[in-house]
Amino acid sequence: MAAKKDRNQKSEFEERVVSVNRCSKVVKGGRRFSFSALVVVGDRKGRVGYGFGKANEVADAIRKGTELARRDMFALVMKDNTLPHEAIGKVGGGRVLLRPASPGTGVIAGGPVRAILELGGVKDVLAKSLGSKSPINVTKATVAALQKMRTREEALAMRQQAATPAEV
Repeated sequence: MAAKKDRNQKSEFEERVVSVNRCSKVVKGGRRFSFSALVVVGDRKGRVGYGFGKANEVADAIRKGTELARRDMFALVMKDNTLPHEAIGKVGGGRVLLRPASPGTGVIAGGPVRAILELGGVKDVLAKSLGSKSPINVTKATVAALQKMRTREEALAMRQQAATPAEV
């Protein structure tokens, strides 16, 4: 039998609830409420993920969102304490601009973008949400921008491959 994880044990991951949304369905006896929670999880060392959980209770929605976020974590590409280059992430109506910043600047971002960058371990960055104000779209756009990031070596290697003609 597998040992149960101790509830008081400290996890290596930190979690932050970005938004909780209440949804209602009208039925014969009145209204039936359900909840959705957007949760961001990170270790502040370069790994971050997000999850969107839905349930009939707020606590269950947060728990489901946390499980999904831990399952879908990815590694950030960083240069020192900032990002290697500028990137724009686009998903649906959400557009997020991420720019590297000089040391000591801090995380200049708001809402879901700040949560993702802080929990990912980025210390100096400038960010701007340009499109939708929906937390879900902004979160997805931020993740899209972070996944576009490449190190200098990766970019040079990709250019080398593109420059050499493919053998037939």
